[in-house]
Amino acid sequence: MLLGASLLLLAIGAAAIARATTGDPLTAGFTALLFVVFATALALAGWANLWTGSAIRQYRSAGRTGALMIAVMNLFVLPFGTALAIYTFWVLLNNDVRALFEAADLTGRPDRMTVA
Repeated sequence: MLLGASLLLLAIGAAAIARATTGDPLTAGFTALLFVVFATALALAGWANLWTGSAIRQYRSAGRTGALMIAVMNLFVLPFGTALAIYTFWVLLNNDVRALFEAADLTGRPDRMTVA
């Protein structure tokens, strides 16, 4: 989310340059538009990560599913994203962890005594 905010500040700067330019402001305006698009995408990705982390801490199965979907996207972010994605798959696809999330869905809280 911080990356999205910083790109939004760059978009404001590019828009200011576009307004102050006496010549052709098209390039600075296009740059500002691209910064806004990428800032929005990064802010949404940051929000998705925050929501997923919160849901994982509450042992909700939607959080587990969200983490697995984010891990698929992280596979293409070499090398650290790939390593993080592989670790996410290894942990969240484990049968014991799957049982932990299913128990939390049924009772509203995880039954940590059954997980070895």
